[in-house]
Amino acid sequence: MPANLIKRDVVTALAARAAGLDQPAGDPRLKHVVNRLLADLMVAIDELDISMDEFWRGIAYLTQAGKQNEFGLIVPGIVLEHFLDLRLDEAERRAGLAGGTVRTIEGPLYIAGAPVSKGEARLDDGTDDGEVLFMEGQVRGVSGEPIAGAVVDVWHANTMGNYSHFDPTQAAFNLRRRIETDKDGGYRFRSIVPNGYACPPGSQTEKLLQAMGRHGNRPAHVHFFVSAPGYRKLTTQINIDGDKYLHDDFAFGTRDELIPRVERITDAGEIHKLGLNKPFARIRFDFSLIKEVAGAPATIVAREHAEAA
Repeated sequence: MPANLIKRDVVTALAARAAGLDQPAGDPRLKHVVNRLLADLMVAIDELDISMDEFWRGIAYLTQAGKQNEFGLIVPGIVLEHFLDLRLDEAERRAGLAGGTVRTIEGPLYIAGAPVSKGEARLDDGTDDGEVLFMEGQVRGVSGEPIAGAVVDVWHANTMGNYSHFDPTQAAFNLRRRIETDKDGGYRFRSIVPNGYACPPGSQTEKLLQAMGRHGNRPAHVHFFVSAPGYRKLTTQINIDGDKYLHDDFAFGTRDELIPRVERITDAGEIHKLGLNKPFARIRFDFSLIKEVAGAPATIVAREHAEAA
């Protein structure tokens, strides 16, 4: 069929009626959003001459993606999660908020309720013979004040790129902890250097990315929520420098400020001092939090998460 078959006033009227704009009942905000999205979608269908076959293949794709619970992967894969971060960055700038550690995507694999430790923790359970990682740093305000009692909620994959809870071979909360900072705002943990992961083979996410000529790989990374009373919650992650996909993350999560130096320790004295028998990695990374301001855009997001059994 040719494109541009439908007059725009017809599209406008259809979208308004479908969104209930002519009805007094309902949620005004929802109606406004649905009206806009419906109108834009109908215009796109008309301008791009999307066929009925193409439309219903798209619906079948979305249905299957929902059955497989993949929207948490698809959203970052089509850059929408990163786009939301960019909007929040700009909203904060316009609200006069500046400084602080750069945010980046949360991803779909967080589990609430990880065990709490004071000052330091060991994340791994010792069953994965990966490269030992020691990571430490300080949580401070943008003015440099140390924040005692801040919570550093950390989670990452194992050396196979798999996360506990979603990987039934791992113990509950393996590679997941919440660490309360000490009196100087310090945190420390021992873990293993994670590996990146790829979208599940044959998944709806992988099919979409391949159809666009893209891959579905993420570089190795470690996720964090960092929070403290009176400060704005930070959602971020650090990437492991040197990873093949460091600047080619399918989820658009890499930001240059979040690539700390990874120090590889091979000195026998340093190794033995920590009770190890092989070289290890060390990362130093400090978090800087912005004080909460009335009326500023929210950083605590109401988002559905998988729950621990």
